[in-house]
Amino acid sequence: MRSASEESPRHRRPRGAVGLTRAAPAMDYLPVFLRLETRTVVVVGGGAVALRKVRWLRKAAAHVTVIAPALHPELAALAARAEITHIGAEFCAAHLGEAVAVVAATGDHGVNRVVSAAARARNIPVNVVDDADGSTFIFPAIIDRAPLLVAVSSAGHAPVLARRVREQIESLLPARLGDLARFMGRLRARVQRTLAPGARRAFWERVAAGRVASGVLAGDPAAARRSFAQELLTSQLTAAPGSGGGARLGEVYLIGAGPGDPDLLTLRALQLLQQADVILYDRLVSAAVLERARRDAERIFVGKEAGEHGQQERIHELLLQLARTGKRVARLKGGDPFVFGRGGEELELLAAHDIPCTIVPGITAAIGAAAAAGVPLTHRRLAHCVTFVSGHQGAHAEYDWRFFADPCHTVVFYMAVSQLPAIVARLRAAGAAATHPAVLIARATLPQQRILRGTLADIAVRAAAEHVEAPALLVAGAVAAFDAASLAAVLELPEAVQAASA
Repeated sequence: MRSASEESPRHRRPRGAVGLTRAAPAMDYLPVFLRLETRTVVVVGGGAVALRKVRWLRKAAAHVTVIAPALHPELAALAARAEITHIGAEFCAAHLGEAVAVVAATGDHGVNRVVSAAARARNIPVNVVDDADGSTFIFPAIIDRAPLLVAVSSAGHAPVLARRVREQIESLLPARLGDLARFMGRLRARVQRTLAPGARRAFWERVAAGRVASGVLAGDPAAARRSFAQELLTSQLTAAPGSGGGARLGEVYLIGAGPGDPDLLTLRALQLLQQADVILYDRLVSAAVLERARRDAERIFVGKEAGEHGQQERIHELLLQLARTGKRVARLKGGDPFVFGRGGEELELLAAHDIPCTIVPGITAAIGAAAAAGVPLTHRRLAHCVTFVSGHQGAHAEYDWRFFADPCHTVVFYMAVSQLPAIVARLRAAGAAATHPAVLIARATLPQQRILRGTLADIAVRAAAEHVEAPALLVAGAVAAFDAASLAAVLELPEAVQAASA
């Protein structure tokens, strides 16, 4: 039996830490960030793995010395430009010199172990690629939004899992998050001069999650500076003795929810849905999309039914009321806010009342439905243009129906189910043939999706017989007959290409 003094340091309980290991497992590594600017880091090895390590070290402004008889072409180019130092020899301990860290990346286990032993003997941190036992430090999976950095590690147990976690976190972090960190850093001294210590944390939390952050992340630093000045002034007035406080102006996000599949949400939409205090959504927003929003956000259904009047005015009132009480409001719309979504009207309203607004485009229904059905809306041999039109008015719409009747012109009719017979009649009257291809796509991208292919001669009758219900859209034109599986027949490809496809 080993005595207590022989226990490995990793499992020895610190004095005074009774029960500590029961509460939480000991960490295999202490996460730290090293400042390597102008300091020497030695990399032993000149291949592709060494190159990946050198790239990260150079991003940290380290002075990199590579020890290897031969170099990867990219490393050789860096050495030729004197951006790294190259020693073209086999490794020896003397090469470590003044190094503050060492990386062994030769692909030769024996050489890597020699490097590790030499570094340990000099108390220099060493990383041996794919050898946790030979390493005293490891490279985590890194999310780079410099100066904001996030590091994820599994302590070498599951690198693939660490990378997967990194990818999931990275998808939630805006690309300009580093710009926001620098913006806040430049203004820290001003805030310290203006606000008492007790008021600063709440102030910075509002900056990081409100209009200031929205301005920076949208690439509008001028708007961010204006919002910052207003927020700082409001904080001063609120903190002043005898102040009754004051409501802070909120902001609105006009977000396109896409056609229904939550995996088709944009990264920006996901980020803002996690930030919003209130979500106003319509009937075209799927339950699965709503599940991606912040759990504690208030959800208000504002969907309009056919023939209903006054609902848009109620939406306008809610947007103003909620934003004026300091709320971050997500106006979540099916498809894209600016394609038959009245996003333009809501933007006008917000602009007229000086309420900040962030616009996030979504995959509009036509794009989502066409992709789900495998129908290219344009194709260089079938259609060179596409038009999106509202199908609500049907036969009464003042469109150039002759233009729509051309099979080389793709027409997508939104909200087409209720007016389908009238739309077909107008196309036929304008000269479209009975064989003019058409496809009706209902509940596109959702599990309940239905695709009904046909022609103008039968599409309306078949839709009625099969009880196709809204939401659905109609695609008319030659592309509606597109079938990738029989591409040669559809496109009348040359015989040589047809033979190759067979």
